[in-house]
Amino acid sequence: MSFKILSGLARFRPGLQTGPAAFCSVNSGKVSSLMVRHDRENQRFTVTPDSGEGEDAVLSYKFTGTSEVELMSTFVPEVCRGRGLAAMLSKAALDFVLEEQLKARVSCWYINRYLEENPLQSYRDHIIA
Repeated sequence: MSFKILSGLARFRPGLQTGPAAFCSVNSGKVSSLMVRHDRENQRFTVTPDSGEGEDAVLSYKFTGTSEVELMSTFVPEVCRGRGLAAMLSKAALDFVLEEQLKARVSCWYINRYLEENPLQSYRDHIIA
């Protein structure tokens, strides 16, 4: 399954076509489709919970240089915790770092935990210690 991030990148790279990232999760035997959206202008990734109620889950980042970002924080509303939303956001953000050939500083405890649980060398090569 390939994951693509909905992004404003096409504005910055006219030839680049991006689409939504669709993820499936299983919650109590019920399969649901969730979409990670990349809001480059506001420097964040978001997921809207299935129920549509409450706040979006959010991963915030900021550019700290022309090819460097800081992955600052993740937030998942309490009613949506334990469903893997923070993991989806972390994967989308790290895939963005790879696609854009950026370096990333990680100041969010959850993203650090995600990296420990998913020790892909391609991610590690882009992380600034």
